Amino acid sequence: MTQTRKDQYFALIDQLIRCPNGQEPDVLTANSELLDADFIQSLMQVATMMAHENNPDGAKFLIYIARQLSKELGLYPEVANQIS
Repeated sequence: MTQTRKDQYFALIDQLIRCPNGQEPDVLTANSELLDADFIQSLMQVATMMAHENNPDGAKFLIYIARQLSKELGLYPEVANQIS
């Protein structure tokens, strides 16, 4: 991952944090070329930083987005409930 790409990821994360509530899907759709495993990793890095800086709501928000994107991109396996 290049520094330019990282900068784009962090700019998108900043945009997500600042956008009005409910407009996150529009922001993500407009930047779909950046939605990949490295972006999800960047989301988790920023979420971890927020958690350490006593911003649990911001961290939860970014973790939620990371989890949803992971599912959409097929990176988050759904575990079927198996009853023995």
